[in-house]
Amino acid sequence: MSIVEMKVPVIGESIKEVTLSLWLVKNGDYVKLDEPICEFESDKATLEFPAEAAGKLIHVAAEDEDLEIGALVAKIDTSVAAPEGSSGSDKASTEDKKEAGKPATSPEPDHAAGHPSPAAAKEMREKGIDPSSVSGTGKGGRITQQDVQNMMSSTEKKEQPETPAPAPAASQAFSRNQRTEKMSRMRRTIASRLVSVKNNTAMLTTFNEVDLTEVMALRKKYQEKFVAKYGVKLGFMSIFAKACAKVLMEMPNVNAQISENELIYHDFVDISIAISTPTGLVVPPVKNVESMNFADIEKQIAFLASKARNGSLTLDEMKGGTFTITNGGIFGSMLSTPIINEPQSAILGMHNIIQRPMAINGEVKIRPMMYLALSYDHRVIDGSTSVTFLVKVKELLEDPITLFLDM
Repeated sequence: MSIVEMKVPVIGESIKEVTLSLWLVKNGDYVKLDEPICEFESDKATLEFPAEAAGKLIHVAAEDEDLEIGALVAKIDTSVAAPEGSSGSDKASTEDKKEAGKPATSPEPDHAAGHPSPAAAKEMREKGIDPSSVSGTGKGGRITQQDVQNMMSSTEKKEQPETPAPAPAASQAFSRNQRTEKMSRMRRTIASRLVSVKNNTAMLTTFNEVDLTEVMALRKKYQEKFVAKYGVKLGFMSIFAKACAKVLMEMPNVNAQISENELIYHDFVDISIAISTPTGLVVPPVKNVESMNFADIEKQIAFLASKARNGSLTLDEMKGGTFTITNGGIFGSMLSTPIINEPQSAILGMHNIIQRPMAINGEVKIRPMMYLALSYDHRVIDGSTSVTFLVKVKELLEDPITLFLDM
């Protein structure tokens, strides 16, 4: 018997532990070289773990188990030959003979076919859904969370009775059931970092409000032409990101970070965009925003958001960031105090847009207003600096043509 031990590889400098979130191959099944056998959930992303040899897979670690780097995950018995009917040289030659003279067909789907993404797998486990009942539309036939939701929606419509169900009796007791679930690796990391920020930084928040009349007029006037040329909509996020990047280049303290007794300044602006996913909040950065145009910013945000919600962000795509923007307004938030994304020194909170009466040149007018919140580390940024930063961002947003003219 020849055994190959599969151990948790070194994933990143800051990652010391991972969680085995999902086995992709059953215990005792035959695996091929480089076939993904399981998924690891780290502090920052979910990664597939490929087989280092071909043979019989022997599980050692269990699903939801926390593993340190270098810990034993599984063993592969390479003395076990591929079962009949599996892919191999003998099978290939046999099938080549069988298929001779037949019209060409599309290639078989790769190993991703039928395998759920981490978010999809979690939802299927919670809902008790069999993966074989869901058709995957992701890359290589992978099952996405949207596929699961579409299947559930379709099933609910089929099972919906033609007549409404009778209302429950008034005497029916309310449920007192409880359930316990282990926190995901990402949720635990988010929790510990939020507590760390509160305990280890001198965090304060300053507020202002911005009149978005001109921004909304600009988008309305040029949206169709913008979409026709770039294939993407001109959203609020790219305009806010560009305004922040411009001011951050003028005020490097807000774009800096503290490291023990030193301050690290950046000659670039990498803006982390807060994205809500089924497993928690992630903040992948859009890099060099100060040098990008609005269309490129929108495309990059859409790209990162799509990967985040499919659970396919890589570690490189999660690294970095010198400043963060979070938009609670999409959930209806009117005002909040966002928490700094360490080791950064500041974060801008956007909120919902509300039509409010405002005094404009001695007259009352209805304007689309948004509250802005800037949380900052007072160890790095003075109060006057934070206020000035927010005022400058407000001025650019209220006269957005200056952004396009770089004035």
